[in-house]
Amino acid sequence: MLMKNFYYKCFSCGAVWSSDEIEENNHYLCPNCVAKNQPQSPLVGCLRVLYDYEALKTRYNHDFFQKSKPGNIFQFPLLLPLKSEVQELMKTRMALPVNSLNHIPYNSENAVYVLDDTHNPTFSYKDRASVLVLAKALELGKETICTASTGNAASSMSGLCAMVGMTSKIFVPKSIPHEKLTQIQMYGAEVEKVNGSYDDAYDSSINESHKHGWYNRNTAYNPLTTEGKKSGAFDIFLQLNCKAPDKVFVPTGDGSIISGIYKGFYDLKQLDLIEKIPGLIAVQAEGSSGIIDYFESNEFLYKESSTLADSISVNAPRNLYMAVDAIRRTDGFGTKVSDDEILNAEKYLGQQHGYFVEPSAAAAWAGFIKYSKQSEAKDETIVVLLTGSGLKDIKNAERALQL
Repeated sequence: MLMKNFYYKCFSCGAVWSSDEIEENNHYLCPNCVAKNQPQSPLVGCLRVLYDYEALKTRYNHDFFQKSKPGNIFQFPLLLPLKSEVQELMKTRMALPVNSLNHIPYNSENAVYVLDDTHNPTFSYKDRASVLVLAKALELGKETICTASTGNAASSMSGLCAMVGMTSKIFVPKSIPHEKLTQIQMYGAEVEKVNGSYDDAYDSSINESHKHGWYNRNTAYNPLTTEGKKSGAFDIFLQLNCKAPDKVFVPTGDGSIISGIYKGFYDLKQLDLIEKIPGLIAVQAEGSSGIIDYFESNEFLYKESSTLADSISVNAPRNLYMAVDAIRRTDGFGTKVSDDEILNAEKYLGQQHGYFVEPSAAAAWAGFIKYSKQSEAKDETIVVLLTGSGLKDIKNAERALQL
């Protein structure tokens, strides 16, 4: 089988596919497994991008990373599934903040940091995925990108598309926060409100992308989303002086961010840059906890979600299997938080540390607080992901102020 510097491997069946087989035939999921998928269910056949790590160890060694700066994954061209000319274009226009990992003075015997993604181009972690999806769309000669979203992925994709003059088609549930809808529309996206949940919008966008030949960004469905989100792990590693933390608290909905964080540290481990992948902690709202429920029971039950944290409000987590595997392989765990705990965490981060975050990001901090009260662990290095700006959901920020 002809391989370039990367290839695709099915998470479900283990089949290996060359980049040409997947990309030239417009496959998003494993061709062997795609027919097994059902609407409103976790995806079977998600693909993971892999590299010839042995060949890369000499080039991407510890000295190379020590000289690298965070905020631009395109400085690692052989760890991305892209052609060089596209990478050069993205490298000059799509950099993220260099100083995103900040120490939090918290009453704890551990070193606590937050990865602050509220200053990204469209103010959320989703830019890490969208930039790679956009690069691949440009490489493949696509003219339109579509995605389903509760808001952040849509505003991210539409904003980045506007930067290069590409058309974006967005499918959102009618319950989308007004601020996020306004942001999407300001970027010039064509928006379709779906009369239903995020899961309904997700399925609609896939059907429409097949019909019209649009490039689809959907979380987990497009393997570039998980691959793009690995840059968060790289940025954590670089800003901890090329060391891995002990634990990372991740707000979790579809499961793509925690899968991406795992992939980033997996790459670093395969390159012998770290000895162990950090324990990954999935934080979910009590009213939307499909990944934790599966982690604990090994059984998926479709449930209507109910939480004010719209970015992690999901009935059927599409990247469930990969996310749960990431938690298990790192000796991680899941923790559920209530909406009140989320709002209290949002208020605390703003008033005590100056971080104005949306509810989903506050959920990760609420999960850390719960852990810190129950755990006797000492001398740990802990990172909490702050994945979206509070300006994206003013209504719930006002609710937090009333507590």
